[in-house]
Amino acid sequence: MNLDGFGRVAIVTGAAQGLGKSIAFELLEDGKRVVFVDINFEGLKAIQEKEIAGEYKKNALFLKVDVRNREDIFECVEKVLDHWGRIDILVNNAGIRKETQIDDITDEEWELLLSVNLTGTFKFSQAVIQTMRDQQWGRIINISSYAGQSGPLTSGAHYSASKAGQLALTKVFARELAKDHITVNAIAPAVVKSPEMEKMDKEKMNEIIDTIPIGRIGEKVEVSKLVLYLSSEFAIYITGATFDINGGLLMR
Repeated sequence: MNLDGFGRVAIVTGAAQGLGKSIAFELLEDGKRVVFVDINFEGLKAIQEKEIAGEYKKNALFLKVDVRNREDIFECVEKVLDHWGRIDILVNNAGIRKETQIDDITDEEWELLLSVNLTGTFKFSQAVIQTMRDQQWGRIINISSYAGQSGPLTSGAHYSASKAGQLALTKVFARELAKDHITVNAIAPAVVKSPEMEKMDKEKMNEIIDTIPIGRIGEKVEVSKLVLYLSSEFAIYITGATFDINGGLLMR
């Protein structure tokens, strides 16, 4: 489903595994040139060596970046511009989730989750907007969470706060950047299949599934296909929106 065919350049953070990896491959298979970004370079290297073949090799770039570090981010942006000359799409997916109860959250853990999940989204978005302004075209997609809307199913206060903050950032960026033909949207999945979810106690997982009207957890592809659409030419009139992918858990 090639939605534009212009060889757009996309950066996907947190792309070494799970949902970020699924999103990166969705864009790559659609003809985009994709920058896989993660702090886990071993994970990126494994993808590069074992999962990228043929024509995809020339369209994939792998960069180690700590989204908490502004220097890392700007170095990444410079490398992408040197390599491909443009940045069209940013998917802010990098994140950390913890289940710590309120009484047990330390300052260090609070600051870690906020700095990665929320501040990282702000810093990376801020770093690409001048390029997108110059192009008069851009798509920023923030992977938030149901936890940022209604509190967590499986995570702590710090995670929920960071994801709620992403939703607020989405609206502010969308309003400020609309005149430059840059759209900014958020996706708020509930529980989606991931390596982390596979380790969860079966009884706890069944309890979660019982709360979901559709009766199952989400699939990564259900999120990545929406990212593909929101990053396309056809989504120009959609900005500042949050898309719920939660099996009916939250209806509004």
